[in-house]
Amino acid sequence: MAVLKDSSGASSGVEDEKHHFEQTEFEVEVASHALSLRGRKLTASLAFVAGTGFTLFGYDQGVMSALLTAGQFEKVFPQIVVSAGHPNHATLQSFMVAVYEVGCLVGALSNLWVGDRLGRRRTIVLGGSIMVIGAILQTTAYSYAQLVVARIVTGIGNGLNSSTVPSYHAECSPAAKRGTLILTEGTLITFGVTISYWASGSSAQWRAPIALQIVLALIMIGTIGFLPESPRWLVKHGRHAEAMAVLSAIDDKPPSDPGVQRTYYAMREAVAMEDTFSKGSKDKSESSMDNGQDQKVPLKELLTGGRSQNFRRAALAIVCQCCQQITGTVLFERLGISNVNSRIIAAANGTEYFLASFIAIALIDRMGRRKLMLIGTVGQCLTMVLLAILGNIDNSAAQVVSAVLLFVFNTFHAIGWLGMAWLYCAEIVGLRIRAPANALSTASNWTFNFVVVMITGPSFNNISWGTYVVFAALNACALPVIYFFFPETAGRSLEDMDVVFALAYNEGVSPVTVSLRKDVPLAGSPEADRILGVVPSAELISEVMGTDPLSTSSLEEQG
Repeated sequence: MAVLKDSSGASSGVEDEKHHFEQTEFEVEVASHALSLRGRKLTASLAFVAGTGFTLFGYDQGVMSALLTAGQFEKVFPQIVVSAGHPNHATLQSFMVAVYEVGCLVGALSNLWVGDRLGRRRTIVLGGSIMVIGAILQTTAYSYAQLVVARIVTGIGNGLNSSTVPSYHAECSPAAKRGTLILTEGTLITFGVTISYWASGSSAQWRAPIALQIVLALIMIGTIGFLPESPRWLVKHGRHAEAMAVLSAIDDKPPSDPGVQRTYYAMREAVAMEDTFSKGSKDKSESSMDNGQDQKVPLKELLTGGRSQNFRRAALAIVCQCCQQITGTVLFERLGISNVNSRIIAAANGTEYFLASFIAIALIDRMGRRKLMLIGTVGQCLTMVLLAILGNIDNSAAQVVSAVLLFVFNTFHAIGWLGMAWLYCAEIVGLRIRAPANALSTASNWTFNFVVVMITGPSFNNISWGTYVVFAALNACALPVIYFFFPETAGRSLEDMDVVFALAYNEGVSPVTVSLRKDVPLAGSPEADRILGVVPSAELISEVMGTDPLSTSSLEEQG
């Protein structure tokens, strides 16, 4: 971390006094933004809000599928009742379920424009409010058309939330706990799905389970107002004192703490590096750490390379979400099990799915992201192969074993992909493009979700057990992609990944290789500055000199 000096090679007394005055003013501003929630209480509150959002996500995703065979629901919407006399009803039923994904896709893509403009919190409030409106329209629906429109509206709100909540939680989480915290969100998706199965199987009217979405959305909207904005978003938009106050609260340490200072400096470092592209600089070897002014990020920055590797990182996020969806979706009815038993097994399977997700939570920060993705994908591939073999045999014993294998499949999916895609996509992209990149990756999730939902039924009808072969092949194709192209992100801060990609670019090697090394400098260190090609500004140095307990001479010794 370099210290600016005058022409004689030493800092003048006037400059020292100016730096001290500016820093005192900065400290006062930081203190004015101090949070009442700090440390574990703040972390728990963030997890609660993010968890509520993902419980709502899972519940909303599962409730309609679970209601399709409910008697009262079929009376109000006869178009979804599949019979020999109405073969087109199968398409109408699939469309009513899948149209939700269309709404989610629209909501996710809208984050390309509103995500960075509104900030993480206001985007979540907007998404939750839209979901409340959609849930009210669904609850009061009396026609097929109204229900379809309501499903699209609800999907738009969920698309906004699903592309924002993981980023918000990741940006407010310490690196050592980030994997555990965000994979808990994936667990709560399955919790929401499980609730939807058991609730819809009860004697309650179908409108009550749908209305439950409103309660979850209002809890999320009402509690997020007590939480801070993402410190990364605040730094990106030039609100540095607020960012420092949030970082101090998250770590429950004073702003002068070296760890808090390094994290803050690394965020400024990340903005400075990527500002090179926004300014269209011909010399991309250096970028000054200026004030990080609030600038709209041109979408063309998603296509840039260089040290930031924006295109590569955005592509990884998109492919990751695609892999989560195309690895296999199966229907219990296709196994030849009776409708009633199918619903019971589906509910039990959802419960087991929820419990299996705790395995990933326990392992994610110990084993890392890549190993769990590889283990999950191998397990899914082998399970699909066995399902294809048993589907070809097609007798009662084979059907029972197939039902058991679906529990096995969900276990591997929970370990490798359930919450992993949401975590990895938030970690792999840089700060400047995080909102638009996660909008595109979430759009990828909903696009392929829609495709899988629409083709699974016709695929089973046309090629029967061959559908499992298709999914086995897709899992097999995902393996080399993960192994050769997905860097490890465990144990690194979000800004550390900028250093990983910049170092890989500078040395002309794979980011995967660099991510597995132990000698990568921490973001915010002088070595990281040189790798990223950034130069600290006088303003930033004055802030650090005023609050960092290290002396000026020791700063010089460090770089």
